[in-house]
Amino acid sequence: MNTLVVFSILVAVTFGSAAISIKDVYNVVLYELFHFDSLSEFAKGSIHDVVWLIRLPRILLAVAVGGGLSICGIIMQAIVKNPLADPYIMGISSGASFGATLAILLGVGVVAFGSNYVGIVAFMGAFFVSLIVLAVANVGGRANSIKLLLTGYAVSMICSALSSVIVYFANNREGMQTVMFWLMGSLGSASWVRLPVVFGVVIGGVFFFMTQTRTLNMMLLGDEVAITLGKDLHRWRQLYLLVTSLLVGYIVFSAGMIGFVGLLVPHCVRMFFGTDHKKVIPVAVLVGAIFLIWADVLSRTLIPGSELPIGLLISLIGAPVFMYLLVKRSYGFGGRN
Repeated sequence: MNTLVVFSILVAVTFGSAAISIKDVYNVVLYELFHFDSLSEFAKGSIHDVVWLIRLPRILLAVAVGGGLSICGIIMQAIVKNPLADPYIMGISSGASFGATLAILLGVGVVAFGSNYVGIVAFMGAFFVSLIVLAVANVGGRANSIKLLLTGYAVSMICSALSSVIVYFANNREGMQTVMFWLMGSLGSASWVRLPVVFGVVIGGVFFFMTQTRTLNMMLLGDEVAITLGKDLHRWRQLYLLVTSLLVGYIVFSAGMIGFVGLLVPHCVRMFFGTDHKKVIPVAVLVGAIFLIWADVLSRTLIPGSELPIGLLISLIGAPVFMYLLVKRSYGFGGRN
């Protein structure tokens, strides 16, 4: 699977709206990696900038975002014990979109956060919504998977309604177009400066959850069974929700809103590899990376001279595939063990 990720990166970098030969693409990459004197002509210029500063960073960002969304989907599905949950089931998506709407249409955060204010305010919205969901779900007794799911849905509706009110009264056509484009997701803001932080956050999340596979497996069995085995899932469920919210929030900050990856990829992986999180997590991260790499290639090349929002494209591709999988295979939580 690792080989497929590397292969996808090496092939995907040759695709784009600019007509650049495969030889020139790899000459740029080889020069930047090894600084061969014989390839010094590729050290600068338009070909170098397109390949090294535009294509390769966004492909690597696709790896991080695809892997991150996949693991977030796995964790959310375990938290609420529902195979149809995705990273935004707890209202995180609506929280991020509400934050982005505030930033774009009302200018919230522009003074404090500078040019990255939209992504940062969206990140804050996602995280604060997760805190609200946890607080409300714990009112009147401990939060369980059902209470978290219903509370997340209610908070999501509130955030969506507030976003709609702001859009309705803002009367800013350009701002509304910006909101819509941002909510549909894009990898176009990728840069070498931002990549180390994105990868650090995602890799940190993967390593953390790989140490939690036993507890995650217990979550699939339910609270009653876990208690008989001496494990109280309450505090772990809350911790996992906060960590996942941080991951989703930073992904939103880096690439806008990209849905469906966290639903489709874990679903497919469980169908073929079973329910054990020790196997599911690493495989889903790699599959998610490959999936988003090729979705990005399609978004850049499907319409000549234009870029289709990647979130929109994934929904158009993912929904029919998901329905096909549901019809074609018998599927409970996790498929076969």
